Amino acid sequence: MRPQHCSLLALALLALLSGCRRPPGSDGEDAGTRPPPVPGLQGSVTVKGSDTMVLLGQRWAERFMKMHPEAKIQVTGGGSGTGIAALINGTTDIAMSSRPIKDPERQQAHQRHPSGPVEFPVAVDGITFYVHESNPVEALTLEQLKTIYLGDTTRWKDVGGNDAPIVVYSRENSSGTYVFVKDAVLGGEDFTPRALTLPGTAAVVNAVGLERNGIGYGGAAYAKGIKELKVKKDAASEAIAPGPENIQNGTYPLSRRLYFYLPRQATGTTRAFLDYVLSPEGQELVTTVGYFPVK
Repeated sequence: MRPQHCSLLALALLALLSGCRRPPGSDGEDAGTRPPPVPGLQGSVTVKGSDTMVLLGQRWAERFMKMHPEAKIQVTGGGSGTGIAALINGTTDIAMSSRPIKDPERQQAHQRHPSGPVEFPVAVDGITFYVHESNPVEALTLEQLKTIYLGDTTRWKDVGGNDAPIVVYSRENSSGTYVFVKDAVLGGEDFTPRALTLPGTAAVVNAVGLERNGIGYGGAAYAKGIKELKVKKDAASEAIAPGPENIQNGTYPLSRRLYFYLPRQATGTTRAFLDYVLSPEGQELVTTVGYFPVK
């Protein structure tokens, strides 16, 4: 083969290989689906608190960091009380809470951060009571739930179910969900010492799914593989299911808001993240995860 023919063949092969080579960093992803980097948003934002909100917080963080690759959003749980304590002592930028901040907590936060704390409702949730799928009970009144969780009612037959003991599951006392149920259902009284305390709503759902005589509670978004009870305000009231419309419009008796608390007015990357959470896209993600947007 002549030298010039070899040179032409080599050039043709080089052109062919160059055309097959993927652009740097594409790792198989269509470059058109990856949002371009946005300059100016750098550094880390810590978000800590409610276990109910961890999954939602992580989804917000993942989407935000995809749009702003130079920013880092760190989301961890531990309970609403843990998040608010971190807010007070200055070890988190945002506290997630599934309950409103208490007056003593607000005062402590204000003493350390005179311009705060600053409250933002970011989603709506409904506290759901779960039972095993085989449980014939479909609805309970708030009073019946109270007597179960105070330990005054101990058998399912006393609330229309089988002649079997009620196995009560609860959350740890640092949980905002625990505090909400204690205030809204138990009227501030203490849970029965028979209640089995579990660290997180997912653990409660799993336990009830395995225990035929169990009852537990948590956020509506976690209700998978178990039965959700309808709730009646009293014996004469209609039983309301914890469905999306009933929770968002407040018809369901145990609807609640989920909150972000900040030590002061947000700036920089923290402000941008908060704006994203409250944007139409951020609130659409709320629905995807299983909660409901704030109006």
